[in-house]
Amino acid sequence: MQKTAGIHHISAMVNDAQRNIDFYAGVLGLRLVKKTINFDRPEVYHLYFGNETGHPGSVITFFPWAKQLKGRIGIGQVGVTNYVIPKGSVPFWENRLRKFGIEFTSSNRFGERYLKFHDPDGLLLELTERDEGPVNTWNFGEVQAENAIKGFGGAILFSAQPHKTTDVLENVLGLECIGQENEFLRFKSEGNIGNTVDIQLNPSVRGLMGAGTVHHIAWRAKDEEEHQKWRSLLLEKGYYPTEVLDRNYFKALYFHEPGGILFEIATDPPGFAVDEPAEELGKKLMLPSWLESKREELEETLPRVEVRVLEGDK
Repeated sequence: MQKTAGIHHISAMVNDAQRNIDFYAGVLGLRLVKKTINFDRPEVYHLYFGNETGHPGSVITFFPWAKQLKGRIGIGQVGVTNYVIPKGSVPFWENRLRKFGIEFTSSNRFGERYLKFHDPDGLLLELTERDEGPVNTWNFGEVQAENAIKGFGGAILFSAQPHKTTDVLENVLGLECIGQENEFLRFKSEGNIGNTVDIQLNPSVRGLMGAGTVHHIAWRAKDEEEHQKWRSLLLEKGYYPTEVLDRNYFKALYFHEPGGILFEIATDPPGFAVDEPAEELGKKLMLPSWLESKREELEETLPRVEVRVLEGDK
């Protein structure tokens, strides 16, 4: 059976674009690898943050829209997004979070220590140390390669039907269940980042989509041929996937798994350098060809944003 290498990207809803950039680029030190628009709602940005190249497994994306209502993290969603950092870098991140006034807690799960905190819109994030995964060579502010976030460690899923979600992870996506600890089931994929997924067995409240919540989680397909095979498998198993959609930087299909979480399967290629040089990623508003004629109008409508070194790092 074919197996996903792990998480491709995670997409979330927030209110303010500049605040979003200040946190994920300014505080967490991720690179803004793509500044584009929501293809379905062109008046809303679609911002992508990741490692220096935006490699699959490192990218979190956002739809910042000031008018959307506050959401609630709960059942039917990705509850927690986990990032992996180099071994020995927890003290650096504890000091950095304190410097920017970000409250955090520390906990242990499956023999690993996690720092848990919220982003400015309320998304739940974690940092954990692992040797796995390549070094992120993107430096920004005081975040240098020896401390930089490598990419996703994984995610915690809040499923309405945990054992049915388990079936999708194991028998569609090819992850392996490697154990249970208290209220968590853990699954592992074959990649070296974005490869650890936990299901929380007893989440307490129903999730409400809105600012501060994850919209969907995407899984990696190595190419378009494998992507089509997954679509055929999903149809065979009765999951009603969407048609394959061209997102410029990857091909995508979507389906709701039985626990209520929106899953996407996305191709690794072509990547973020398909429409601008790697050294220029994220600097210019990139538009799909069918919206290029509306560039001037969109640039007037969208809020002005910039990647900037924050005061605490100057």
